[in-house]
Amino acid sequence: MGYRNLQECVLDLERHGDLIRVDHEIDPCLEVGAVQRRVYRAGGPALLFTRVKGCAFPMLANLFGTRSRIRFMFRDTLKAMEQIAGIRRDPLSFLRDPLGAAVLPRHAYHLLPAKTRSAPILANRTSISQLPQLRSWSEDGGAYITLPQVYTESPATPGWRNSNLGMYRIQLSGGSYRPDEEVGVHYQIHRGIAAHHAEAIRLGVPLKVNIFVGGPPALTLAAVMPLPEGMPEIAFAGLLGGRRVHLVQPPGELPILAESDFCLVGEIDPERILPEGPFGDHIGYYSLTHDFPAIRVKSVFHRTGAIWPFTTVGRPPQEDSEFGAFIHELTAPLISTVVPGVHSVHAVDAAGVHALLLAIGSERYVPYRPTSKPRELLTLANSILGQGQLSLAKYLLIVAEGDNPGLDISDVPGFLQHMLERVDWRRDLHFQTCTTMDTLDYTGSALNEGSKVVIAAAGPAIRSLPASLPADLRLPSGFADPRICLPGIIVVRGPACQEYRECLTADMAAFCDFYRDNVSLSSFPLIVIADDSEFTARNLDNFIWVTFTRSNPAADLYGIGAFLECKHWGCRGPLVIDARRKPHHAPPLVDDPEIERRVDALGAPGGPLHGII
Repeated sequence: MGYRNLQECVLDLERHGDLIRVDHEIDPCLEVGAVQRRVYRAGGPALLFTRVKGCAFPMLANLFGTRSRIRFMFRDTLKAMEQIAGIRRDPLSFLRDPLGAAVLPRHAYHLLPAKTRSAPILANRTSISQLPQLRSWSEDGGAYITLPQVYTESPATPGWRNSNLGMYRIQLSGGSYRPDEEVGVHYQIHRGIAAHHAEAIRLGVPLKVNIFVGGPPALTLAAVMPLPEGMPEIAFAGLLGGRRVHLVQPPGELPILAESDFCLVGEIDPERILPEGPFGDHIGYYSLTHDFPAIRVKSVFHRTGAIWPFTTVGRPPQEDSEFGAFIHELTAPLISTVVPGVHSVHAVDAAGVHALLLAIGSERYVPYRPTSKPRELLTLANSILGQGQLSLAKYLLIVAEGDNPGLDISDVPGFLQHMLERVDWRRDLHFQTCTTMDTLDYTGSALNEGSKVVIAAAGPAIRSLPASLPADLRLPSGFADPRICLPGIIVVRGPACQEYRECLTADMAAFCDFYRDNVSLSSFPLIVIADDSEFTARNLDNFIWVTFTRSNPAADLYGIGAFLECKHWGCRGPLVIDARRKPHHAPPLVDDPEIERRVDALGAPGGPLHGII
C-alpha cells in the first residue's frame, strides 16, 4: 500500500538509508537550490533540511532525484500500472494471465477520490511570507514554489471529474504582487488550467484555485503526467499511490487534498494580470518577465509537522529529468495506441524536452514496393504534432522502423547516424512556419511564436558518414576551429551574432555561398555553427543543448545549394544550422561563485554533506 502522506514517505526513505536529515542552517535564497543541484548530480539521497534560515518549516530536497528512488516509492503499484498499460495496448492480454489481471479491479477502485469531513491540512494557518522563500538563481524575480500542485475545476461544470491538477510555477514574492495577498502563476501553452481559465473569462467570474505543496508523492507526479483529456490527475494519483485520494470540501470553496502539507486557497481575477519572472528554467536559460495571471490568496493552511518539498531546475539533466524518464517508462508502451503506426517516441532531455523529439514509425503505404522515400512517416509526423504536449516539439526527427528493426530510440547517437545516412535534404525537410511553440523557448520571433521542422528519412542508406576532418578543408573568413561531433556532423565556430534578421543573416549566407564551388565539406550532411565549437563538440549533451535550444528552424536552417521550388525549401549540399546565441535570446543560467564556495564548504571534511557531494 502506498504512502498516506509525505511524512510516511520521509520515514520510509530514512529507514532504508535513502534520506538524511541536515541540521546545519541553510539559506533558502540561492544556497539550498545550489545544494540540491549538486546532490542530484552526485546521485545522492533525499535531504531534509531541518533548519531553514528565516523560516519555521523544514525543506525537502532531491526526493525524486534518482530513478531507483522513484521506483522504490511506487513499488507497490508499478506492476499494476504495467498491467493496465499492457491491457490497453493488447486487450486480450488478460486472457493469458487471468490471475494477474484479477487484482486490477482493486487498483481501479483507487481511482475514485474519497470525501472526508476533517483533514490534517486544516489544522493550522499561516501567511505567504512565512513560507520558505526559495530563490534558485541569482536573477530570479522573487521566491517561487517549484513543486506546486495547482488545482482548478471547470467553472461551467464543477466537480473533481472536470478538474485539473498541474505543476505551474508559483511566484511568492517580488514584482508587483501585493505582499501576503497575491502570488503569480505561470502556465505554458497547452496546459489544462488554460481551458478552465478561458471558461472563467467567458463567464466573467473569478477562477477558483487551490495550490497544494507536499502530500503523498503520487500527487506530485500526477501533476506532471501528460494524461489524456477526461482523466483527472487526482484519479491517476490514487491509482499510482495505491490508495484513494482524500478530499475535504470547505463551504463555497474547491475541495482540498486532505493529506497535503500546505494549501493556498485563492482565485484568479479575470482582470488582474501582472508581470511574472524572471525565472531560471529547465531549458538552461531564464524565462523572462511577461504578464501572467495573479492569484488573490484568501487563506494559507498547513498540517502539523508540515514539510516543504522543492526542486530547482536548470540546464538538463536535473531532478525533473528523472520525472520525465519515469513518465516515459509508464507511457511508452501506449504510444502505438494513441498514434497507430508509431512504434516509439523519445523527447530528448538534453534539449529541454520540447526542442527535440525523435520518433520511429511504420512505412506501409505501398508495401508492394521497396521503401525509397518517406510516405506514411509524414502522416505520422502530423499526427504526433497533434497530440497534447508532443505538439510543442520544435524539431521532430522521424525514421522508418523497417529500415532497421533493431534501432533503439533512446540511443541518440545511433538514431542520428541512421537518419543522416538516409536523409535527402532536397526532399525531407518539412516546415511549419508562423506557428506556436513552447513558452520557455526564446528562439522565435515572440513569446509562444516560432516554427517547427519535421525531418523524415526512409529508405536505404545513401551515404557513408565521415568521422574525420577532410585534409583539404577550408573555411571562409570569420569561421574557425572545426570539430567533429559525431560521424557526419561537423561543428564550426562562427563570428558572434551581433545583428539578427530572420531568414537573412549576412555571415551565414556568406558561409553557405563560400561552399557553392568548394566541395571540402560536401561529405558532411550536417554542419552546425556555434559560438564555441570546442564546447559544443565536447560531448553529446553539449551538442544537443546548443544546437536545438539556440535555433529556430525557419530562421536558422541554411543549406549549401539551397533552393525554393513550389514553396518547398531544400538544399543540394549539407544542411547548416545557425546555433549561435542571438541578441533576442534569453540569458543562460550561471552558478553564483560565492554560493558555490559555500556549498563546497558543506561538502568538505567535517561539513554536513561530506561524502555526499
